[in-house]
Amino acid sequence: MSTIKKEMKDTIKRLVIITIASFVMAVNIKSFVRTGGLFPGGATGLTLLIQRAGQLYFHFEIPYTIINVLLNLFPIYIGYRYIGRKFTSYSIVMIMLTNLFTDLIPGWVITYDTLLISIFGGLVNGFVISLCLRADATSGGTDFIAVYFSQKKGIDSFNIVFFINAAILLIAGMMFGWDKSLYSIIFQYTSTQVVHVMYKEYKQNTLLIVTDKPQEIANMIYRICKHGATIIKGEGSYEHMERPIVYSIVSSAESKKVIQLIKEIDSTAFINELKTEQVIGHFYQKPHK
Repeated sequence: MSTIKKEMKDTIKRLVIITIASFVMAVNIKSFVRTGGLFPGGATGLTLLIQRAGQLYFHFEIPYTIINVLLNLFPIYIGYRYIGRKFTSYSIVMIMLTNLFTDLIPGWVITYDTLLISIFGGLVNGFVISLCLRADATSGGTDFIAVYFSQKKGIDSFNIVFFINAAILLIAGMMFGWDKSLYSIIFQYTSTQVVHVMYKEYKQNTLLIVTDKPQEIANMIYRICKHGATIIKGEGSYEHMERPIVYSIVSSAESKKVIQLIKEIDSTAFINELKTEQVIGHFYQKPHK
């Protein structure tokens, strides 16, 4: 397949995913978030907060799109400057489509139970954010900040965003009542946990591979992940034969593919995969385009 065809296929795939994600996000806002009177955090939560403040104090509803676009201007600047232009462009498509669908589609009431809305709305929200991230885009707002810090520090920063959103929800609580604010924190926490489970780009796994083909496996890890590997000389305790060990750290998103290729290179390899809490030192992270 030529490079141009591959790029076109990739572009179409990303746009389809982003369109689906934006529609689901809009349905979630109209069917869960607004029905429960919740504030989902981030730019979306601030948009709804400003909308409701306008209705309460000025008896005037400002269009969702206008507020959301203004609130996303600074995060978009961060995206273009520090993350990647394609990444930011696709994120803008996501933001604009979500705004359009939110203003156009009707709301469907699924349940009036606020606790159920908080949990299931949070699940849907986290799923949509994860879907966007896997398509190399974001849903906008504080997600840009999370990706920026994750890329800069090489760690999962979505918990930081959770605390930023919690501060926004405290303001909402003071303005509109604490019950909705507390339910919104449940919504946001649920959403954050779904992102942790589904999006593994900034999580690392340690691989310890006992193999007779250490150099081939080390070369494959570098080719796939752009990570080096350390080859350690070991000795089997039973046969007292030399058993080379390949030690490497790869992202959780790539570990499954790496393990599959290890088995293709050496079907008898012994592999120990461990979750890595923290990496100190240089660790290559694939940049967003």
